[in-house]
This record gives sequence, structure tokens and C-alpha cells, in this order.
Amino acid sequence: MFDKNPARLRRARQTRLRIRELNAVRLTVHRTNFHIYAQISSPTGDRVLASASTAEKEVRTKVKNGGNVKAAELIGQRIAEKAKKIGIESVAFDRGGYKYHGRVKALAEAARAGGLKF
Repeated sequence: MFDKNPARLRRARQTRLRIRELNAVRLTVHRTNFHIYAQISSPTGDRVLASASTAEKEVRTKVKNGGNVKAAELIGQRIAEKAKKIGIESVAFDRGGYKYHGRVKALAEAARAGGLKF
């Protein structure tokens, strides 16, 4: 049986090294079968400045299933709103080694539509 996770983690590590060189605020995405999570981290990576996920109570009332594209779009909008509240306009997108496709792409495009610049 083939395990995809080590390859995904290797790709994520390479991306994070490049983002660390840029010394930029990072928008990180993590997805599971049932939920999608997004968080904005400081340039040093030691503090989480804002977060949004489909596991939050307010979001669970709005979406029936947290593991679909519609839920990812909602999380992208929420993370963009939270970033604007704390004064963040530009971030580096860390897709966590996932393909830029489906839920990850929907979250990124919704965040861009909400005013974040990648």
C-alpha cells in the first residue's frame, strides 16, 4: 500500500523553506476529509495571528458538510476578513504540499476575492 503523506510533507517542507527566506506572513492550509483549516502565521512562524476552520461553531451552522468546495470558499472569505481586521493585506500562500486544486484552490481564490494579496 502506498502512503502519500510523506511525499506531501516533503513538498510542504520545501515550500516553507522558501517562504521563510522571504520572511513573509504565511497563510497555511490543512485539509482532512471532513474539515478544512486555514491560519495566518507570523513571519517567524512562532505565533498564529488569525485562524478559521469548518470546525468552528458559527461555520458549522452555515455549511452542512465541511469537506467540500463551498465550505472551503467560506473559510477563504472568513480568513480574509480576519486578516483585514488585524491589518494584514499581503501573505505567502502555504498549501501544505497539497495540489492547487479543488478545495485548496477554492479557499485561495476566495481569500483573494476577500482582499488578500498572495
